[in-house]
Amino acid sequence: MQEIFDVIVVGGGPAGLSAALVLGRSRLRVALVDEGVPRNAPARALHNYLGRDGIRPLDLPAAGRREVARYGVAFHAGVATAAHREKHGFRVDLADGTRLRCRRLLLATGVVDPLPEIEGLEALYGTSVHHCPFCDGWEHRDERIAVYGRGAVAVRFAVKMTRWSPDVVLLTGGPSRLRTSDRELLEQMAIPVRSEPIARLEGTRGRLRRVVFTDGEPLERDALFFASRPEQRCDLAAALGCRFTHKGMVHANHREETGVPGLYVAGDASRDVQLAIVASAEGTKAGVAIVADLERERLKTAARSRRAAPGRAVAPAARLGR
Repeated sequence: MQEIFDVIVVGGGPAGLSAALVLGRSRLRVALVDEGVPRNAPARALHNYLGRDGIRPLDLPAAGRREVARYGVAFHAGVATAAHREKHGFRVDLADGTRLRCRRLLLATGVVDPLPEIEGLEALYGTSVHHCPFCDGWEHRDERIAVYGRGAVAVRFAVKMTRWSPDVVLLTGGPSRLRTSDRELLEQMAIPVRSEPIARLEGTRGRLRRVVFTDGEPLERDALFFASRPEQRCDLAAALGCRFTHKGMVHANHREETGVPGLYVAGDASRDVQLAIVASAEGTKAGVAIVADLERERLKTAARSRRAAPGRAVAPAARLGR
């Protein structure tokens, strides 16, 4: 007979591992599925994580896996290709044909950042091309910075970047879509606009050197930040019937519940403050909420058993899930 886990966690980043740590320490049967490709893998360092600021991005999940393994969490390396609701929980299918079943399911699947289609950009991404100023702005303080994007979102991004450097240029790569008020704000903040189409980015050893346009003089820059809208890494949440915010993130309440019974979400897939330390906190919250949910279910089952067989003892809390 196939083992039914108390909880399956899909995603082994800060959110998923933090949840698995709470769940494992609560003596639940937990499986964690992870493909091993974190969102921040291209970055040189992870920042804004108190006590871990500046570590290599892959070092955090590696340490987390070692810690979580001490509490009996079962690891499954691979991709979760599908998830289905069943009578008493969920089934998760992996790409290698493995099928796992559980009573509660936590999605910590994260998001991906679509890269602008500019020649030379991908080779520089993570070293001198970035999407998050909070993650990488400090490393480019007082340097020559370009911001790539269009419309009001790009304007706000360019203005924000002046916190890190006084030398910021907005690149729109074509029609700027700027309103009069946008142009006035950019002028007030001394942010020039280059609207020519971009031919390519040039750099050496991961460092941006200049932006080359299809027409016009090249622009010497040390770093480029682009305004992007992250997308869900997978379609598991949609397939299970979750609702989404107007920004495309999974809708969840303060307990990380999705509204689909027994289904939880944590981390970048569900929030707009997408930092590793925030994801970790949300994973912890989800773990606590799932333990409480399963405890309520255990007590209801015990109450039904007492009514059916008066005098029967309730299983000790310490045996929950084992």
